[in-house]
Amino acid sequence: MALETVLDRKQKELLDAERELLNRLVSALIHVEIIPEDLDQLQRSINQLHELFLLVIVGEFNSGKSAFINALLGQSLLEQGVTPTTHQIHLLRYGEEAQQDHREPDLVVMSLPVSILKEINIVDTPGTNAVIRQHEQITQKFIPRSDLVLFVTSADRPFTESERAFLEQIQQWGKKVMIVINKIDIMENEEAVRKVESYIRENSHRLLGVSPEVFPISAKLALRAKTGSDKVRAAQDWTASGFEPLERYILETLDERSRIRLKLLNPLGVAEQTLKRYRASVAERLDLLAEDFKTIQTIDSQLKFYRQDMMHDFGFRLSDIENYLLSMETRGLNFFDETLRLGRLFDLINSERIRGAFEREVVADTPREVETAVAETIDWFVDRDLRQWQSTMDYLNRRRLPDGGKKIIGELGSPFEYNRRALLDSVGRAAQEAIGSYDKTAEARAIGEATQMAVAQAALLEVGAVGLGTVVMLALTSVAADVTGLVAASVLATLGFFVIPSKRKRAKADFQAKISSLRQKLVTGLTSQLERELDRSIQRIHEAIAPYTRFVRAEGDRLKLVQKDLGELEKAIELLKVRIERL
Repeated sequence: MALETVLDRKQKELLDAERELLNRLVSALIHVEIIPEDLDQLQRSINQLHELFLLVIVGEFNSGKSAFINALLGQSLLEQGVTPTTHQIHLLRYGEEAQQDHREPDLVVMSLPVSILKEINIVDTPGTNAVIRQHEQITQKFIPRSDLVLFVTSADRPFTESERAFLEQIQQWGKKVMIVINKIDIMENEEAVRKVESYIRENSHRLLGVSPEVFPISAKLALRAKTGSDKVRAAQDWTASGFEPLERYILETLDERSRIRLKLLNPLGVAEQTLKRYRASVAERLDLLAEDFKTIQTIDSQLKFYRQDMMHDFGFRLSDIENYLLSMETRGLNFFDETLRLGRLFDLINSERIRGAFEREVVADTPREVETAVAETIDWFVDRDLRQWQSTMDYLNRRRLPDGGKKIIGELGSPFEYNRRALLDSVGRAAQEAIGSYDKTAEARAIGEATQMAVAQAALLEVGAVGLGTVVMLALTSVAADVTGLVAASVLATLGFFVIPSKRKRAKADFQAKISSLRQKLVTGLTSQLERELDRSIQRIHEAIAPYTRFVRAEGDRLKLVQKDLGELEKAIELLKVRIERL
């Protein structure tokens, strides 16, 4: 019999709303890689909304679960004994004829022509403390599907430690629990029964946070009363069994409206518990990604400061290079003061001698000094570049270590954590390969050649495969040829006392202008090349961590949407629960 057949219009509307809400929850949780077991529990809860009220009987083996069911049905239908006799879940439902159907490896559906089963379905489960641990697992698997849990404990060993642990698990699903104290017939007297009952009530309230219904009974006496032929003996057994209050509660107090309310509320309890755990998982993932995002921001910030520091330190090295040209300029000015005078008239007539002296005394070692300084600057850059790579990747790799981030909920071991760790490992390996294959000599040679061309182009020189020193020498000797040639030609054309001082002044001015221009072109060429190499290096680092950066940003955006959806679903479940409670 389907649940819809016993519902009124309002109840059907609530049922439809609940199905729609639970299906939305399933869709939302699929986006956070819900594990199959949790998905199965939710799907089972949705499917249970098609069936009648489900009363699930649980407890330790030999507590008398099967005996209780036999007493409730008034027939010895289930096997019972002092050893674990129930090794499968038995679902008892109404049927015109008695028959069994093995639906699943652990589930047997028994159809019985018993009137009480027209109102409810009853489930008998394996003992929770049986030696066969699979019994406990299949019992726990069925608990979320229940609408009411009837927990059977034995009067001679009430509330054992394993029973406490099992009740805690039931409580986590938000299930309504009734407690049955069976086998009161073995107790010495009524006072002993009341002591056990008081003990159970106190501990169950402390454990569950609520005071469940507690019924002391003897299933053996109740069944004997229902099946016995001696009416007097049967009446005595029935009174002594204490079974009537429990049976009245199940059949009358727990009426149809109450059962429907519990039926609709229980899947929402399962949904709430599942949603709560996955919201916690999403929050933890977002916290982890927030730390990842801070890592990316820190790397970006470090690279900006790295660039600033490099340009700042390069300024000092550039000053050293400029100082070589400034020293040459000072020597040149002194050279013109010493050379362009009447006492050196015959020397001035010989322009080749002037040029030779200029190159020896003024140009001197300047090309070699500049070349050496530039080579040292390139080595400095390559070394700092490699260290920055290593520093960045060491910082990033700390996110790969076990303590590099918060642990995602273990039970929800999902592709998220696996993908994130695999991505970090991949980026780390790629970076280590790049660093391991970093050839400082080849890198310096390539940058040196590019720098040489940049300086040559800035100085408007056409050169082939020559060193930077040669480029500087060509530029400086060109200056020497221009200045000294002009001086010699002028002296030959206009010898005189007043001409030489004038030409000397002009020569010095021309020399200073040309040296200043050369210095500016050299600085411009070196600076532009270093900036290009620096930008290229930083870009390579960005590209190396780009997969990680994209993952963090994309996952962060996705999980924020999921978090929003789960929050809305949580509110919707609360509102639906209020509507159901008003039934």
